[in-house]
Amino acid sequence: MNNRKEKYPAREEAEKLLKEAESCNPGPWGNHSRTAAHCAEAIAARAGMNSEKAYVLGLLHDIGRKFGKRHLGHVSDGYSYMMSLGYDDAARICLTHSFSDKDISKYVGNFDTTEDETKLIVDRLNALEPDDYDCLIQLCDSIAGAEGVMDQIDRMMDVKNRYGDYNQEKWDSNIRLREYFESKMGEDLYVVVDKENYKPVYP
Repeated sequence: MNNRKEKYPAREEAEKLLKEAESCNPGPWGNHSRTAAHCAEAIAARAGMNSEKAYVLGLLHDIGRKFGKRHLGHVSDGYSYMMSLGYDDAARICLTHSFSDKDISKYVGNFDTTEDETKLIVDRLNALEPDDYDCLIQLCDSIAGAEGVMDQIDRMMDVKNRYGDYNQEKWDSNIRLREYFESKMGEDLYVVVDKENYKPVYP
């Protein structure tokens, strides 16, 4: 049970949760999550945000993949899992990282949720307004590869090639998010996240 004031786990607990999830469903998504966490932490530190919170949220955004090889289903699985642990902020990111707005029809991937799961996603999305942490993890998701930081266009093209489509509005939104955070930082995104050198390490 979460007894911390914050609505997300401590760094060590988040890392433990990810490692445990990978043992249930091994795959490149684990190191993708580590790369997203690295990027989120680095950007947040230069954008006046809580870098520890950003790291944890980046690490857990795909935690729903613990429960199997699902597409939209990993969104509802992650949300429900984090809520069950009392980590409301992490649960929120499990929802918002996949949507540049609240339109579920623009999801990139297969719609493999039940009616109840779909309703949960729609209802929860409609009940919130995006903040900088939601936007930050969306940005980091768009540059995080399993082998390290990717060029944003290359990363989105990779997703498009795997799923056969990539919603243009989501594509354009990711570009705007890069510009937004570069403006907040006053620095080039790829320099901040050490694109040329960072490689995720499985603990």
